[in-house]
Amino acid sequence: MKYSISALAIFLLASLSANAAFRWADTEGKHTDLQFNGKNIARYVYEAMDPKDRERTYKPFHHVYQKDGNGFLTKGPGGRYTHHRGIYYGFSNCRAQNKVGKSVGVDTWHCRGGYLQHKEVLIQEADANQALQKVAIEWRVDDGTVFAIEDRQLTFSFAKDGALVVDFESVLKPTQDKIVVDGDPQHAGFQFRASNEVAEKTKGQTYYIRPEGGKDSPGKTKNWPSNKDMTNLLWKAQSLVVGGNRYTTVYLDRPGNPKPSFYSERDYGRFGSYFKREILKDKPLKINYRLNIKSGERTPEECASLSKAFLK
Repeated sequence: MKYSISALAIFLLASLSANAAFRWADTEGKHTDLQFNGKNIARYVYEAMDPKDRERTYKPFHHVYQKDGNGFLTKGPGGRYTHHRGIYYGFSNCRAQNKVGKSVGVDTWHCRGGYLQHKEVLIQEADANQALQKVAIEWRVDDGTVFAIEDRQLTFSFAKDGALVVDFESVLKPTQDKIVVDGDPQHAGFQFRASNEVAEKTKGQTYYIRPEGGKDSPGKTKNWPSNKDMTNLLWKAQSLVVGGNRYTTVYLDRPGNPKPSFYSERDYGRFGSYFKREILKDKPLKINYRLNIKSGERTPEECASLSKAFLK
């Protein structure tokens, strides 16, 4: 069968599209990249905690790449607030028992008195529609005591409009009779932090969209407890500029996540929510959030629609 040049081009493009799929590419002991049709989409950073390089290695986290698949949209070690790392989860005020059974304070946010360490990959799958990664993470006291094991699962897919959808699920299981997780809206919970470029260059272009009030002015932020309405939100969105391009991330919550929840936002690109809980050994802490990350802007109506879909 013979094809014209234009027909052949269409045929080849269709074939490439049909064969496009997610895949995982591991750099052993360091990180695992998620790719789609050869382009980098996300990265799981899991290098073991090194006491000689503690700041860089004291917590595993997930990066998201910019739309070209080269630079990161999210932040790694260093920069303003080095402990802020892409898509991450922790609490600045945990209570647990150390090796000799003494109750101690453990900070898994700044990683003072304790740290998080990757244990193993439980599930890692990818196909044409989505990619799933489930990992076990040890929550540790600095003396080496593992006071909880977290099963953290992220599922990646693309929405019809091209947005990257990231479903974040976590089950935190104490290894002791009980532990406590606590903190404050700026230093605990499930959070997203954009590239340090925002803090250095573009924070004046950052704006937030909220269920009440819609799109706010650039540079304006709201935080609990100063703003009492920053409690128990179903969604909120952050729009900022990285690499000369605007991205909007919609943070989607569920009524089934722990409540009350308290929200925080910063012009340099960190936002999310926290709660506090006593967790029993036979009743692990379960959470389920979604991030919708799109190149470009969102309207309040679009954000509300994404929330409605997430709640189904």
